[in-house]
Amino acid sequence: MAASQSSGTTKRRNKNVSNGVSGSEKEQLGQWGRAWEVDWFSLISVILLLCFAPFIVFYFVMACDQYDCSVTEPVADLYTGKSSLTDIWNRAPSFTWTAAKIYAIWVTFQIVLYMCLPDLCHKFLPGYVGGVQEGARTPAGTVNNYEINGLQCWIVTHALWFANAYYFKWFSPTIIFDNWIPLLWCANILGYSVSTFAFIKAYLFPTNAKDCKFTGNFFYNYMMGVEFNPRIGSWFDFKLFFNGRPGIIAWTLINLSYAAKQQELYGQVTNSMILVNVLQAIYVLDFFWNEAWYLKTIDICHDHFGWYLGWGDCVWLPFLYTLQGLYLVYNPVQLSTANVVGVLLLGLIGYYIFRMTNHQKDLFRRTDGNCKIWGRKPAYIKCSYNSADGTKHQSKLMISGFWGVARHFNYTGDLMGSLSYCLACGFSHLLPYFYIIYMTILLVHRCIRDEHRCSSKYGTDWKRYTDAVPCRILPAIF
Repeated sequence: MAASQSSGTTKRRNKNVSNGVSGSEKEQLGQWGRAWEVDWFSLISVILLLCFAPFIVFYFVMACDQYDCSVTEPVADLYTGKSSLTDIWNRAPSFTWTAAKIYAIWVTFQIVLYMCLPDLCHKFLPGYVGGVQEGARTPAGTVNNYEINGLQCWIVTHALWFANAYYFKWFSPTIIFDNWIPLLWCANILGYSVSTFAFIKAYLFPTNAKDCKFTGNFFYNYMMGVEFNPRIGSWFDFKLFFNGRPGIIAWTLINLSYAAKQQELYGQVTNSMILVNVLQAIYVLDFFWNEAWYLKTIDICHDHFGWYLGWGDCVWLPFLYTLQGLYLVYNPVQLSTANVVGVLLLGLIGYYIFRMTNHQKDLFRRTDGNCKIWGRKPAYIKCSYNSADGTKHQSKLMISGFWGVARHFNYTGDLMGSLSYCLACGFSHLLPYFYIIYMTILLVHRCIRDEHRCSSKYGTDWKRYTDAVPCRILPAIF
């Protein structure tokens, strides 16, 4: 009872603080993270996303299912009266219990792998960091432990997938594509359920009440989240599980299912489909190889867990990040050798910039600056910040290597890789290029959000840093 009363008091105190303190007091308290106040533009944006994001996903998937991936023909049919919204809705496959069973088995299997199999990969893979790892310090000063076993979960899952495809034959490798739209309904159910549960949990039984953030606006709290690190027990972390396991592990399986469907329909897998599978698999494997590094990224270090992450990880990521493979099932593309080489080089160079930029930052952090970047000791700016308990912490912002070229040069590499996925699909349709458009908007927005937080967190030290590295993503441009 005493603990319950204490949590309630803390929540009320956080509400009062978020509504009443000045900007300088917030900086002094060290409360960085998502926004304290919600302006009208932010509120309207949140409501529009909550209302229309699910329909955007449905629109793209439906366009492929009914219009061979044309994004303009459905609108033209509606405008000319050839089809009505009811016609399009009735033609789309609906929820099925078969899909529900497939999805329930999938999520349950990933939970079992995540919770019950301690990582073994770090014991025999040189350079891989797995097992129990510490996350970054939260705004309230808490440091959480995580069981890093994503690479192991990916390997086990894909080993079983290939064993089934070539030996056991329990189900067809095209099972994901064959149930794609019914699975979309199942993913939506999970996404909304998880988001709603996390929202209610933040009010009634938060994991750490001091890391909750209340704006007083229902829609903003629901979308962007209230609780920083919602957990069940000591180890089931909502952020780490939902971002990495049912979504990103599924990414490569979805692409393999697309390739299997292409083989079934046309008797071959095109080189463009192989390119998409290879380039996106590199990205996925990089994520799991560096999962411990992911604990230091904006998702874990700053974002609270709400609909933005809960629904986004369950629906937006697996259904829209895989649009290139889906497009190639309906519109197979066989690229020339020169185009294959060009797209592959763009993807690999982008990956190299993305990985090496992040590696430099990780090396700098691990050695506290006692290392060499591009053959010399890195330059940096000393800065300080306060956590919510009033403790002052010291930090360093590197201005050498790729981090001296631009403040978010890893985003540059990420965008190059994203563009390569799209270029593999040719130029006949707009739909495959949604990914690069979306990623550009996402990363620019994330860049601005991150810098706003850093400015609040580091104060005048951040100004010294931006003076030293003036460009954000593209040198001399932005």
